[in-house]
Amino acid sequence: MINKVGQIMLYVNNQDEAVQFWTEKAGFIVVSEEDNGQGFRWIEIAPTKEAETSIILHNKEFIAKMQPELNLNTPSLMFFSEDLDQLYKDFSDKKITLGEMVSMPSGKVFNFADNENNYFAVMERK
Repeated sequence: MINKVGQIMLYVNNQDEAVQFWTEKAGFIVVSEEDNGQGFRWIEIAPTKEAETSIILHNKEFIAKMQPELNLNTPSLMFFSEDLDQLYKDFSDKKITLGEMVSMPSGKVFNFADNENNYFAVMERK
């Protein structure tokens, strides 16, 4: 039986730039980094050290060569924030590409883009 989501694979064109975006702009931390010395490198990031789910940044080109049948599209991720207005302001101040703040029956939400123009959403959850 599955009881939680552990890791989400995010395939990126430039791992160093992706790490820089997620840590310096989105406020994530690097949990771990592995490199087998033969081109296979992955970086685990998370919003906090205690997070139950993390994101693994993989080199898209390397994975495509290793497993050509794999779907390397960007997953649709929904993040949660306890103070969406402040996060929106912080992201705006950091020049992150943002969508409009939208009110939905489940709460306020907005989209943002990473450095490779992959879009993600954040919803307010208190």
